[in-house]
Amino acid sequence: MVLYAAYGSNLDPARMLVRCPHSPGRGTGWLPGWRLTFAGEEHGWDGALATVVEDDGSAVFIHLYDVAREDEAALDEWEIDLYRRVRVRVQTLEGAQLAWLYVLDTHEGGLPSASYLGIISEAAVAAGAPDDYVRQLRHRPCRSVSG
Repeated sequence: MVLYAAYGSNLDPARMLVRCPHSPGRGTGWLPGWRLTFAGEEHGWDGALATVVEDDGSAVFIHLYDVAREDEAALDEWEIDLYRRVRVRVQTLEGAQLAWLYVLDTHEGGLPSASYLGIISEAAVAAGAPDDYVRQLRHRPCRSVSG
């Protein structure tokens, strides 16, 4: 098993169960020294895509999954065309854990669509993110209309 740290729509355990049925959730935690942002507006269906960037004063809520080998390829199919894998250290109630996550391989900037931001905030709720974290997600600037 490989430990994967999800921060976007993959925070949602139900979504991950469909994408990676052999990869159980292992709990939640924080990615200190990073912040959630958006980039790659030209690659999204109607806006910028979620990614993380290093930022000493921030932390990103994450959900950890033990990704089985048979699910790694499936997860890469969803992500690897635009993202690259990065190894990170996350903080959990059990202490620091090494994991990997996907980082968008483009410059930061652009607005996500309101619907995409809604998917991410609902995924955060499903993963048990703190209310203030979800509130910050829901109040981020976004595109209100596709196109």
